[in-house]
Amino acid sequence: MPFDMRAFAAELCRHRSTAGEEAAAAAFVAERLADLGFETYAWDAHPAVLADHPSFPDDLDAAAVDGRRSVAGVLELGGAGDDGGASDGDDAAPESAAADPVPTLVLNGHLDVVPAEAAEWSSDPFEPVWRDASERNADPAAADEGCDTLTARGAADMKCGLAACVGAAVDVRDGVADGAVDLPPSGLRLVVEAVAGEEDGGYGAATAALANPYPFERDAAIVAEPTELRPVVACEGSLMARIEIDGRSAHAATRWRGEDVLPRFEAVREAFADLETERGESVSHPLYGSFAVPWPVVCGRVEAGSWASTVPATLEAEFRIGVAPGETVAEVEAAFRERLDDVVDADPWLRDHPPRFERFSVQFEPAEVAVDEPVVEAVRAGLVATGLPDVEPRGATYGADSRHFVAAGIPAVLFGPGTIDEAHYPDETIAWEEVVRARDAIAAAAGRFARDYAA
Repeated sequence: MPFDMRAFAAELCRHRSTAGEEAAAAAFVAERLADLGFETYAWDAHPAVLADHPSFPDDLDAAAVDGRRSVAGVLELGGAGDDGGASDGDDAAPESAAADPVPTLVLNGHLDVVPAEAAEWSSDPFEPVWRDASERNADPAAADEGCDTLTARGAADMKCGLAACVGAAVDVRDGVADGAVDLPPSGLRLVVEAVAGEEDGGYGAATAALANPYPFERDAAIVAEPTELRPVVACEGSLMARIEIDGRSAHAATRWRGEDVLPRFEAVREAFADLETERGESVSHPLYGSFAVPWPVVCGRVEAGSWASTVPATLEAEFRIGVAPGETVAEVEAAFRERLDDVVDADPWLRDHPPRFERFSVQFEPAEVAVDEPVVEAVRAGLVATGLPDVEPRGATYGADSRHFVAAGIPAVLFGPGTIDEAHYPDETIAWEEVVRARDAIAAAAGRFARDYAA
């Protein structure tokens, strides 16, 4: 069966696969992979498994995690044995997996998308629209499927990247069959993964890292996040931290009787901003020198007080604090806790009523692989082989599922079509030419990876 990448991407974007709603999209991908001749696998995120993972809290909400399905398709190519078989994801890999001589490359993408505010879009976020690049805000009713951009929630982040992975795997298989792709005697195993819960911290990828759903090991991965067709070898981590400050309420007409939490919080926020600046100068990394703020600190939510005419006596704020590759979340947490202690020491009220500073939600450890890692060199070779410029690998200030691969000892590089500037954005759009180029480059990279592995 031929693979229509445009139709696949558009249909996948029609699925409203927001958090916890990935099942229909997973079923669609699994069915299409099976139709294309892949051996299919599936696994569900398990709260008990994820509780053992350092990124996730021990009391992970089972209702938010349980049953969120990820799927994959496997192709055994060239000299590879026919070892793949359908799986329900309930069984771990056999002990013999470690002895497998076949190089295995994972092509990974996530199924889930962030919500879309329909009022901010020029068209239905889940009804894909094809447009000419010069007519981004044109009437969607006049759009033509022959146009060169696709607008939909998930178009850039990252359903078109997943489509490129499927297309690349099919192209390698077809190339081997007709003699256009030369593989070593060991062959090549390609795994196309469509995982759930990346936006929530990587439920699907982390579960697979902790409990391998395949009867073989994985040697490397390409995660097709939107990187503008540039290899990304380092991803920043983040500490998600909540601070709670207690004051004393009083009538606004006698505010001097109260202890206002707002100026105390402002002192904390300024101290954290100062530490952000200091860390930008003292914590260096060769891939992050071009970023204006390499390790950002953002307070994304603040809630204080209970009544307009009452001195606010309670405050809760949540921060996202950047963690550099080479650091750990725990190390950065300690640095910010120490800076908070400095604020507390300078305020008599806070000394007697110390704020509470604790983690919440999912933590993102940073991840990095060497620029000369074989999978990175394969991607760069794939760019050149398909007529694209060989660009230096870079770092990213966001987190991705690559960290779960790296933590499991599987080198992973981000490489895909589109730009992160479109991710989570109204009228999220991708240039289709980039998707085609990503498909070609990933296919070329897969062949190069197999040959280098055997060398």
